[in-house]
Amino acid sequence: MDPSGREDTLKAGFPGMATEGIRREIENLDRLLEHRVRLAIIVLLTRYDEVSFSRLKELTGETDGNLGANLRKLEEAGYIEADKGYEERRPITWYSVTSEGLEALSQHIQALEDLLG
Repeated sequence: MDPSGREDTLKAGFPGMATEGIRREIENLDRLLEHRVRLAIIVLLTRYDEVSFSRLKELTGETDGNLGANLRKLEEAGYIEADKGYEERRPITWYSVTSEGLEALSQHIQALEDLLG
């Protein structure tokens, strides 16, 4: 037992869930979606078929570099796809969520719900 009595308080607050149970619930969270910007990107992309880089920048309030880095991580994981093209001779990148991204979001939300109990 913890000398401060906090371990008993934790167990009392979560009947039937020992420390290992809580750790398992935390491990079920998607590490990639724990970051607020990446979670926001995935959620936004579930609402629309495609969203441009500039619109994502506007909605998230992130800098080009930070948004680009987070988009790249999601793309490398297979959670989103990028479609590069031109609009009025200007380059534009459109992003959409993949089925893997939808599944990851669904599992992440379920893990949060399980953790909250």
